Amino acid sequence: QVQLLESGGGLVQTGGSLRLSCAASGSIRNLGNMAWYRQAPGKQREFVATITVTGFSTYLESVKGRFTIRRDNAKNTVDLQMDNLKPEDTAVYYCNAYDRQWYWGQGTQVTVSS
Repeated sequence: QVQLLESGGGLVQTGGSLRLSCAASGSIRNLGNMAWYRQAPGKQREFVATITVTGFSTYLESVKGRFTIRRDNAKNTVDLQMDNLKPEDTAVYYCNAYDRQWYWGQGTQVTVSS
């Protein structure tokens, strides 16, 4: 089993920044793609960004140019730098990673006030 632990959520004003971090631990063999998803109240969970082992990244259209995903393969971590935050970014953000199966973290709350 692989455990994912997120940190870095909080309350920020519109236009502010937050950095989310996710650390993988446990029975890691070959950590593959890592990603961030989010779920706003009353909405389905949606993809935000993903990054491959080699560093290729893909983003949700609405966060392009504002969010940056990075990973450290040596430390088994993935970060999400979020700049110019908007109220519509308010959600619980989940870390997601693949190592023989998909794993999810518990989530961290991000609230952007207007």
